[in-house]
Amino acid sequence: MDLQGLFDLVLHLDKHLADVTRTYGAWTYLILFLIVFCETGLVVTPILPGDSLLFAAGAIAALGTLDPLWLILLLIAAGVVGDGVNYHIGRYFGPRVFTDTHRRWLKREHLEKTQRFYEKYGGKTIIIARFVPIVRTFAPFVAGVGTMRYGRFLTYNVIGAVLWVVLFVLAGYFFGQHPVVKKNFTLVILAILVISVMPAVIEVWRARRTAARS
Repeated sequence: MDLQGLFDLVLHLDKHLADVTRTYGAWTYLILFLIVFCETGLVVTPILPGDSLLFAAGAIAALGTLDPLWLILLLIAAGVVGDGVNYHIGRYFGPRVFTDTHRRWLKREHLEKTQRFYEKYGGKTIIIARFVPIVRTFAPFVAGVGTMRYGRFLTYNVIGAVLWVVLFVLAGYFFGQHPVVKKNFTLVILAILVISVMPAVIEVWRARRTAARS
């Protein structure tokens, strides 16, 4: 597989998961763990699949290829560890990573969007952000930059990871094998992505509307 093919596979693993499972077998657990960890734990990888990947993993588990219990436990662990690493990155590096040198990789508008979530929801942003792409990746980073105690952050982190993984994996497990869903699996994945992004889009639209009025 060439580099471009590998890049496409990683970015669209949700669509290629059935093939990956057939090819790599039990190693699929590790691949899923790493993708979820990177999507939640590294500020520079918010474009990796999240919600749609969990749904697809649940659908594959329904076929008996993956064990749903192990899948859920491993992905919860990936989400918790990922957010924890992201928190510490924010705490120890903070605004310094948003210099001109790093602006190519990190977008300030993503940080500002996440800050607006904190202004509205406070610490619960860590839980709510699990269901909002982009914000999901930046929320723990902003928590680390700010004054949130790690103990409080960890509580929200675990609750959010459990809700996020269990809801999407079980949704895929119970609904992914429905005939209508199976025939339109790609469309379902795209619908999940659109629904997930909508809260962030609405927040940005409200912020711009408020700024325009003022």
